[in-house]
Amino acid sequence: MSEARVLSDAPWLRSGPAARVLELLNGGGEEARVVGGAVRNALLKIPVADIDIATTALPAEVMRRARAAGIKSVPTGIDHGTVTLVVDSHPFEITTLRQDTETFGRKATVAFGRDWVRDAERRDFTINGLSVDAAGVVHDHVGGWDDIAARRVRFIGDPGARIAEDYLRILRFFRIHAAYGAGAPDRSGTLACIAGRAGLATLSAERVRMEMLKLMVAQGAAGAVQAMADGGLLLPIFGGVAYTGPFAAMIAAERALGLAPDPVRRLGALAVAVTEDAKRVALRMRLSNAETRALDSMGHRWWRLAGMDEATARRRLYRLGEDRYRDRLMLAWARAGRGVDPAPWRELATLPKRWSAPKFPLKAADFIARGIAQGPLLGQVLALAEDGWLAADFPLDEPAVEAIADQALARFTRDNRL
Repeated sequence: MSEARVLSDAPWLRSGPAARVLELLNGGGEEARVVGGAVRNALLKIPVADIDIATTALPAEVMRRARAAGIKSVPTGIDHGTVTLVVDSHPFEITTLRQDTETFGRKATVAFGRDWVRDAERRDFTINGLSVDAAGVVHDHVGGWDDIAARRVRFIGDPGARIAEDYLRILRFFRIHAAYGAGAPDRSGTLACIAGRAGLATLSAERVRMEMLKLMVAQGAAGAVQAMADGGLLLPIFGGVAYTGPFAAMIAAERALGLAPDPVRRLGALAVAVTEDAKRVALRMRLSNAETRALDSMGHRWWRLAGMDEATARRRLYRLGEDRYRDRLMLAWARAGRGVDPAPWRELATLPKRWSAPKFPLKAADFIARGIAQGPLLGQVLALAEDGWLAADFPLDEPAVEAIADQALARFTRDNRL
């Protein structure tokens, strides 16, 4: 039996684009409610981003009403009953009430209906199964209200059956728990995830990437990731060892430095010890080119950054750039082990705030004037000069720079017998 309570702190229900959409879709024998994450977040008093709406109206009726009101409609998922309405530049996914007739991952066969209970029962977790009508009345057909109060993430119905419908729900279970839950993950849900872990191999890399990167930055990521590791759920994803200790240490280091959570940096701490790990993880998760480069840079000889003096750190910062330097250094910090003194690491990590690398003062023209022709040899002597400039601690005064150029040319001439 459902229990209705009132959501009092939701101004978007009373005015604005969402209220306009609800007004459009209610009446004439049809009903519309806000469903899913918006209701969950409002009850948890955390920011509401996307507002999804369910309705008894069929997609054709939704689009007819939108046209009559001068509202743009886009049939973004018409086969599954989803139409997107754009009101004041805000998109709203409008989905006709559904019930699954066959379920096989993302390609479930659905039938449209008018039963709010059955629609709620086909969702994944109880805290996502709540709906709220235009009057602010919260409808709970699956026990989500009490679970939100307890910060408990539970599957709706039988966990094993829900997972078999879509194995991505294994990852979503831990990600949603990390974001909204408290304490240890629900035991029955965890056991069902472990029992169904072979199904992770059926998921596309793109879907795994999306969930895992969201999990990396969730508030309770450390506990959720540890639970996944304990259940043998990370090996099928990464195809290698997961380092939960460095992962937790990376989170602590970010917080110590006041940095926003970074999903790729945290992924590096969890799954990368050497560059070969980075390449494997990037391939298995189909990371973007930028993500792959960042992960690969983190794994490249990070251990050489431990115990640096500041002069060496400046040279690393110059070579790597601020982002690469910070991420690689933080991986070294995270892998340094428990009980390490954080002060030296914090000093090295904050170097970019205290020092900006000057621009290398020598150019190709300086060596052309010294008799080196355009071409590969010119690049080689420039590289030698830059190495000498770094070793001299970035001098900018003209006599020092000229001496570095002369020394680089002499060494190049000697080595190449020019």
